[in-house]
Amino acid sequence: MSTAQALPENPLRAAMRAGEPVFGMSVRLSRSPDIARVARASGHHFLFIDAQHAVFNPETIATLCQAAAALGVVPLVRVRSIDDPDVALLLDNGAGGIVFPDVNTPAEAERAVDRCLFRPKGRRSVAGGYPHFDFRGVPVAQASAALNAATLVCCMVETAQGLDSLEAIAAVPGVDVVHIGANDLLTSLGKPGQFDDPILVEAMDRAIAATARHGGFAGCGGNRDVARQAASVKRGVRFVTTQADTAFLAAAAGQWTAGLRKALEA
Repeated sequence: MSTAQALPENPLRAAMRAGEPVFGMSVRLSRSPDIARVARASGHHFLFIDAQHAVFNPETIATLCQAAAALGVVPLVRVRSIDDPDVALLLDNGAGGIVFPDVNTPAEAERAVDRCLFRPKGRRSVAGGYPHFDFRGVPVAQASAALNAATLVCCMVETAQGLDSLEAIAAVPGVDVVHIGANDLLTSLGKPGQFDDPILVEAMDRAIAATARHGGFAGCGGNRDVARQAASVKRGVRFVTTQADTAFLAAAAGQWTAGLRKALEA
């Protein structure tokens, strides 16, 4: 079996096709590959490296991606926009997929696919010596097909315009996940923080139905309540960003010091 043939389909896609939810840890603070081990040990399936809202350089992201992939944790990168110039660079250097924020139209979703996938599915430029193959030389046709199968394309719906185009975005060939960005979407609709509002529940249900029709999957992001996340999974969401590394650290540290103060008062 050739190296390219041995490269598996993206394990997130395979798990979601089997009806299983996948959980991702948002990474905003960590710059060390150790975060991949923490993610794996805590039951996460992927890293959601947030290059939109945190300051990372490409070399750091590549290091995180290659460490995570070696540990069986899929590294995804949320880029700054649909036009982020680093998309191909990140994919060439270990990212297992790209999360595009603020996708508002099917034309933008098509651009996302074009930038992530090789011909005939997209227009990504061919490089060589990919870390996915341990830098071995693999024939271009084999490498391109294998990397297309291993790359996840995720489009975030975060505005009223994106919500209006949700079904059309989900119908674009090559879009794997339509990820509802709850915080930005609710803010766009004039309802910041109202996570139980029927309009958000309806948006999630529309994403579930639309992606199912086209072989894709619905995602839940920005909603950091465990009960709400569980409810979305029970309705059919398969892609969930649980919480950010910063929040996990702060919550655990705060719980510890609160417990210590309580013990000292006894």
